[in-house]
Amino acid sequence: MIATHSDAPDAPTTAPPKTGTPATEVADGAAVGGSGVPHVVGRVDDVPPGEGRAFVAGGTQVAVFRLRDGSLHATQAACPHSGGPLADGQTDASVLVCPLHLYAFRWTDGACTGAAPPVRLFPVADQDGALVVTV
Repeated sequence: MIATHSDAPDAPTTAPPKTGTPATEVADGAAVGGSGVPHVVGRVDDVPPGEGRAFVAGGTQVAVFRLRDGSLHATQAACPHSGGPLADGQTDASVLVCPLHLYAFRWTDGACTGAAPPVRLFPVADQDGALVVTV
């Protein structure tokens, strides 16, 4: 997705999230990671290595990250502290850092290393190049 800019004071810094469609195939025949419903939200190539992008999966806004090692992670799109756009945050193999107030959230459990509430994490998979998020 291409970043967009606006003169409006509270305009988002990224393009509107893409809307996902229910996945018709899942590798093991069940929803990835549990009882949720898998949704194809785009292509893995839509998320450059080392970056995040916002999508909509089944009506839920999510932020999907492709780390430099190729691993995928997905979380809620808005920071629980102040609604910051998590897809614009910085990440490494351990944490995601919100771009607004620099709260760090662990990929292992979504917990904040500071005082903010945890973020919700979602299972995400690469299925033949399709980006599938289970919500």
